[in-house]
Amino acid sequence: MIRRLFYMALGAYLAVWTMRKLQALRPDHVARRTAGRMAGYAGRLGEFAGDVRHLAASRETELRAAFRLDSVETRPTRYDDVKDGR
Repeated sequence: MIRRLFYMALGAYLAVWTMRKLQALRPDHVARRTAGRMAGYAGRLGEFAGDVRHLAASRETELRAAFRLDSVETRPTRYDDVKDGR
């Protein structure tokens, strides 16, 4: 009797668990989760790009100070006489 009750409860549990998993795979649920994840990834990518821009600007400032460059126009160019880039 106890064994039957145990297997009946186990079967009910597995049936409920399986139904919940199958309902989670419905297309509208999958699309909603995917959209949420993509929004999170886009936010993280934006933060990463901001960090890269900040670090690149600080490194450029360090290099300009090291080579005593004031602006872009003051840097030496090797090919001043070439007109079309050949």
